[in-house]
Amino acid sequence: MADSLNSVVDVTVRPARGPEEHGALAAVWRSAVEATHDFLAPEDVDHYEARLLGDYLPAHPVHVAAGPDGRPLGFIGLDGAHVNMLFVDAAVRGRGIGDLMLAWAAERHPVLTLDVNEQNPQAIAFYRRKGFVQTGRSPLDDEGRPFPILHMRRDAAPE
Repeated sequence: MADSLNSVVDVTVRPARGPEEHGALAAVWRSAVEATHDFLAPEDVDHYEARLLGDYLPAHPVHVAAGPDGRPLGFIGLDGAHVNMLFVDAAVRGRGIGDLMLAWAAERHPVLTLDVNEQNPQAIAFYRRKGFVQTGRSPLDDEGRPFPILHMRRDAAPE
């Protein structure tokens, strides 16, 4: 059953449709990463995309922000109250889709945590505007690669 949070024009949050939708989600991911992760070399982007398709999407429950035609505009992955992934297609950035997905997650988990690349100032600023505060830092990513990670938490949705 899809949740309809139409504060964004005709966008709904629904469960991902499984492996048949993974290619479309990888395209959303790639557009988002290429727009915001300028610290990654092309081979790094390819590496993480392969991990997304082979490991992350199959292993994590993912919900999609879908337009009226059903096309994914963004997606979010949650592990309990931890946001594992939140990506918005670069073509629709700034239109409230990230807000919509965070609101959807907060309806289920008022306290949220997440990790974000320290070298992605746009994402850090977005999360800070949404009330997240830094709780820690790791100098390497989960694979031991030199991409520092900030750990963030929001105790309650901002008023």
